[in-house]
Amino acid sequence: MTDPWLVVRADKGAVLVVPATGPATGEPVRVALDRDGLVASVPDGPSDERARLVPAVGDRVLLDDEGTTLVGLLPRRSALVRDSAGRTSLTQVLAANVDVVLVVEHLDPDPDLGRVERLLTLAWRSGAQPVVVLTKADLVPDPAGMAQDVAQVALAVPVHAVSVTDDEGLEPLRALLTPGATLVVVGPSGAGKSTLVNALAGREVMATGERRAGDGRGRHTTTHRELVPLPGGALLIDTPGIRAVGLVADAAALEHTFADVAEIAARCRFADCAHTTEPGCAVRRALDDGELTERRFTSWRKLEREAAYQERRADVRLAAAEKARWKRVTMDYHRGRRGPGAPRP
Repeated sequence: MTDPWLVVRADKGAVLVVPATGPATGEPVRVALDRDGLVASVPDGPSDERARLVPAVGDRVLLDDEGTTLVGLLPRRSALVRDSAGRTSLTQVLAANVDVVLVVEHLDPDPDLGRVERLLTLAWRSGAQPVVVLTKADLVPDPAGMAQDVAQVALAVPVHAVSVTDDEGLEPLRALLTPGATLVVVGPSGAGKSTLVNALAGREVMATGERRAGDGRGRHTTTHRELVPLPGGALLIDTPGIRAVGLVADAAALEHTFADVAEIAARCRFADCAHTTEPGCAVRRALDDGELTERRFTSWRKLEREAAYQERRADVRLAAAEKARWKRVTMDYHRGRRGPGAPRP
């Protein structure tokens, strides 16, 4: 096996790669992809099949001897995945092989708690450690109090209110930048993700937009995902702003994000309780007693439905892929029996 390369940027039809065995500071090499933009994965075990995947930033890939063609994608230890746009059942890998997901949300305007819950669910599903970063703390009178409000929905997750302008609150984030660690930054447009990346990098590595006059909000500037090597050996991935986040989650990820709701639901009399009018429903009782807020309950049910819908779509897609695979196997079998050059029946 040749030495692996690291994908530092993924564009339509090509990727930029650097050697994965040393510091990711060299001049990237541009490698074109096949027409379908897919590359075969390298199985992690004898029973694994060679699926064809879309390379993502953070992926480790193999090149041919000439260094001009991608010939393999090594197994991912984690992947931040979102539902793709449109009506297809395909998913999109935002970043691969990440250790920490920085969920960035602004304090001005007020944080969107539902969006934080959604991004935390994606982070838990990825296999990486989520951390919430609340930006623009210098624009609000009580950033600590607002951070406490967010912490109530970010269970078991560190929450940091920061001001890049005043260089305040960044030390806990800089402590995450250990050699070899890979972090990805996700959040809405205008939350200050690229400004945060520049502050953590200690230099201007991503273009930023100035705050708009009147409301102080930032303009969205990042249009692609890109991996930024940091001086201490850590890697940071910036992503474009996410307006609508399609959920790709499982029961375990939702249980992490909504551990409080899951604990209450476990006290229901019936295991299949729908939490509507069933007798002995602990969730309805918690809502009536104020132990659980209606907003939190509604958010949980919404993401639960979205996750179930995505799972059904994925099952349909996998069934279609399996059918197509057996069709290819059958065609190859009959083609082999006819022999090379034999006419079709």
